[in-house]
Amino acid sequence: MECSVIRNLIITQGARGDYDSLSHYHYREHRLVPCAAIYALRGKFRTAHRIGTVGVIVYSMPTAGCQMRTIALGDMLEGFGKVTRLKLINKNIRTISRVIIEPRFRSLGLAVRLVKETMPLMNVPFIEALAVMGQVNPFFEKAGMTRFDSPPSVRSVRLIEAFSAIGIDDRDLIDSEKVQKLLSDKSLFIEQEILKFLQSYGQRRLMKAGIERTKFILSKLTDRPVYYIWRNRNIELQF
Repeated sequence: MECSVIRNLIITQGARGDYDSLSHYHYREHRLVPCAAIYALRGKFRTAHRIGTVGVIVYSMPTAGCQMRTIALGDMLEGFGKVTRLKLINKNIRTISRVIIEPRFRSLGLAVRLVKETMPLMNVPFIEALAVMGQVNPFFEKAGMTRFDSPPSVRSVRLIEAFSAIGIDDRDLIDSEKVQKLLSDKSLFIEQEILKFLQSYGQRRLMKAGIERTKFILSKLTDRPVYYIWRNRNIELQF
């Protein structure tokens, strides 16, 4: 049964202050891009026990290039020049860049509610989201979005294949201790492959061999973002 606190929460137009009040609960606290819209989930009534902002969702403009968007939309945006394609993307797509629920109100379905009830308010044909934690908490799917799993990068596939050659299979990639043990007698070939893989990670490429480096490598091999998209059937594609 839904408790009275949940029944008394409403979604309203929000502001940057609503995001700021909850931003410290998000793993990307300081990297908010310019907003297209903010909606807040807050208490309906002003009482002695007034509930403030308990949830916030932030929409932003879409990035120009997104591999998973191309896969999800197929040839819908194909056949256009670069400038025209960018205009179409900006007219027709908005991106969910943050969904934050205050910890005391989590596990109540409020993230699903925020996404589901605000997507139609954006008045565009498509809403997209890219979630690093999509494998763990698929609330975007529960809100009606369609999921697309990101394929591994070429460098990831190459290192996974190199690991396989020395007996490290996909099931081992969640066990850093086991992988480190198997790498302890690594050949020069494996070390070269590891160094090639790390070239794309800035200062991380200088990490010394050991358990911390192995944990970092495995986090990149297993943590692939999940792409979500939702189609508003009431809004026509804008050209």
